[in-house]
Amino acid sequence: MEEEHDGSINIPVGNQVFDLAFHPGEDIVYAGLLTGEVKAFKYHDDGSYEQAFSIRPTKRSCRGLAVNAEGSRLYGVTKDRTIEIIDTTTGKVLDSKAGAHDDPLNRVLPTLPYQLATGDDEGIIRLWDTRTLSSSSAPTHTYSHHSDFISDFLWLEDKKQLVATSGDGTLSVMDVRSKRTEPAAQSEDQEDELLSVVAIKGGTKLVVGTQLGILSIFDRKKGYADIVDRIPGHPTSIDALLPITADVIATGSSDGLIRFVQIHPTKFLGVVADHGEFPVERLRLDRRGKWLGSASHDEVVKLTDVEGALEESDDEGEKDEDDEDSDEDDEEMTDAPSDEPEPAAPAPAPAIAGRALDADSDEEEQPQKKKRKKKKKGGAGGDKQQQQRAAFFSGL
Repeated sequence: MEEEHDGSINIPVGNQVFDLAFHPGEDIVYAGLLTGEVKAFKYHDDGSYEQAFSIRPTKRSCRGLAVNAEGSRLYGVTKDRTIEIIDTTTGKVLDSKAGAHDDPLNRVLPTLPYQLATGDDEGIIRLWDTRTLSSSSAPTHTYSHHSDFISDFLWLEDKKQLVATSGDGTLSVMDVRSKRTEPAAQSEDQEDELLSVVAIKGGTKLVVGTQLGILSIFDRKKGYADIVDRIPGHPTSIDALLPITADVIATGSSDGLIRFVQIHPTKFLGVVADHGEFPVERLRLDRRGKWLGSASHDEVVKLTDVEGALEESDDEGEKDEDDEDSDEDDEEMTDAPSDEPEPAAPAPAPAIAGRALDADSDEEEQPQKKKRKKKKKGGAGGDKQQQQRAAFFSGL
């Protein structure tokens, strides 16, 4: 039976949280709200917190947030197609780029030291030079190969590549140093909306969360045309992913639960937090790897203490021959059943009742998720006990 780990800080913010971000050098969390507000809170290990600032650059929702590497600038992207540049210390808006896209913005991510990526509801991705980003600047690149909303970004530092997932069912990879406006690679249509993406196994594999509740695995060595494995077990869509260790990820699902899942060998480790009946749509980890931040529709920023879960077993980080053989077996994508039974999926959460939106916000729900035909793939990898993780989760 899955139980909840109760070490958490619940920060009420007064409205639905669309995204959150942590400061890279201080214990500060930022939240972007449906009302257009951006709020900052200082938090402490004893569970206390205080508000650092609150601003409202726009009356339309702030859908995405990102902090630069130095921690001096906070970038917010909004439904009214604006990029807001905010001083992280004072909370003042330093500049705004209105009309950054032709459609509402949904995602933002710093890439190179002076580069910012943004994605919108119609699948357009643009790159910006942050040294010159202002009300009059133009994007350095515009990519139009996706046909539906950009759901997530991932930065691959080793190759200086930007990975994007989309509601059109494909994943794409862009070389941001190239002048080309075509992707370096794009997957086949996975016949399911791709909602989130993270890298694991030292960046050699990508895990993608989908509308049908499947974790899809891409192997970078085998290219991005198609997945090499698929892991069922979530009863509803996987809207958010977060890497915890080299082979453990946190998943945020529309059933309101935040789970820890080990990948290759595959094991559902437990539920570490939940947002009740509301979907979990954003996950972030703070600079110390102690507090997992999550955002949902319940009008709180939830910080969950996961420090004990980050203790890895002694042999992790050293890939032995047996593990390599196991990975190769996983990539064969056979339909043979695993040695142990697949974990039973929890019962679906009850339907979420509609809620009245802020009168001056006029916001809609997240980009429309469409039901797509499920694509058949091979089975998931087998289970393997990890002693130290088992000790942590035995107390959940």
